[in-house]
Order: sequence, then structure tokens, then C-alpha cells
Amino acid sequence: MKFEHTLQKGTLIKRYKRFLADVELPSGEVVVAHCANSGSMLGCKAPGSTVWLSPNTNPKAKLNWRWEMLDVNGALVGINTSRPNAIVEEAILNGDIAELSGYRSLRREVKYGTASRIDILLEDPQKTDAAQKCYVEVKNVTLRVEDEAQFPDSVTTRGAKHLRELMDMVAEGHRAVMVYLVQRGDCEAFAPAAHIDKVYAETLGEAAKAGVELLCYTCDLSEEAINVAGTLPIRL
Repeated sequence: MKFEHTLQKGTLIKRYKRFLADVELPSGEVVVAHCANSGSMLGCKAPGSTVWLSPNTNPKAKLNWRWEMLDVNGALVGINTSRPNAIVEEAILNGDIAELSGYRSLRREVKYGTASRIDILLEDPQKTDAAQKCYVEVKNVTLRVEDEAQFPDSVTTRGAKHLRELMDMVAEGHRAVMVYLVQRGDCEAFAPAAHIDKVYAETLGEAAKAGVELLCYTCDLSEEAINVAGTLPIRL
């Protein structure tokens, strides 16, 4: 996924009210950027960090900038949670996620479950019954603990609900896949953050036993693009 515009480098002053961040530009100007990340951003919001912003070209937007990435100990980390679905979609269409290749159609944000929308629905009537529909949920991962990428970085009842809905799809005879997209390249494996949300970690284990497929892909990040790279082993 290539960024639509050249990114602006800056220095983080603070992130606050969840969706706002004060950033000082090289000129000395301080701007307010939209932070499209509702998590705690644990380990990814230290004042003084080098960050990258993209210009907000939506004429209806209240803020002129969107926070895209930051440098954490020399590693670029993508914090914009509006990006992962598009990154995964592009990777599927390019054949970069082998486990999800070979489907005839791909749709985004399709209604399913209990007042939910699946991030990506893959369909192919020519496949065997269980694989005709594949429900794909995508989660953005930024937290690093020792050598592991971990999710979530704060308690998420919504995330556990998504896992249960994927289990329901398996019970109905469909494929269901949980994709963890690690928007950083300095991790060796993925694990649920049980020390942050024990219920989510337990539900993830239940989902795996119920037949929900778990995938974890890391990313290559630069000031020009974010692309899916290799897989990470999953430690439950």
C-alpha cells in the first residue's frame, strides 16, 4: 500500500483524548493530528518520538493531518488503524497471503453476526462447501513485549465478540480466519496479551480449538509504503 501523499516528519509532543496528537514540525510549527487508533498505544506514544503525518485532503475533515507512523527504538511502527484492512486486501489480491488466495470475489465491510461487519468476505461458489465463504477479521498490532508482537494493547470486549462471531461462522460450515497484521518489523512471534486482557486471550484459544484459522503477518514499512512481508509464528 503506497501512501497517497508525501509524509511529513515531526516530533510527537503528546497524544491525548485518544484521537488527537500534538506534533511539532521541523519549522517549529505545532499542529494537531488525527490519531486513528482507539487502543492504548502502549509503547507507541512516548513524547519526543519521531513521527510521520499524512496530509488530510478530505475537505470535511476538521484536522489537516493524520498520524501514520512513528519510530520506536529504530523500528517504524504503523499506528493508523484505518490502514490494515486495505493493506490485507491488497496483499490478498496480489497473492501475498497464500492462505487466502484463489477466491473469485472479495468484499469489504459485509454485515454478519450480531450487528457486526466482517472486514473482508471472500467467496467462490466453485470451492468445496466449507470454503465457499471465508470470513476474514483483521486486527492491527503495534504492541511489542520482549520479542513478541502482542494483541490487544487494552481490554477489548469488542475483539472477543468478533472471535465468537467467527466461531459461529465455522459452526455454520464456513471458513473463518483471524489475521493479525503486525505493523512493525522487529518481532519474532505473535502471542495474545493475556496480561492485559485475559478474557480475550482465553477466547482466542477457544476460537482456535473451534476451527478459526489464525494468521499473523508482519509488514515492511517505509516513508513511501506499507506492505505485507512474512509470517510470524503464533504462540498461544
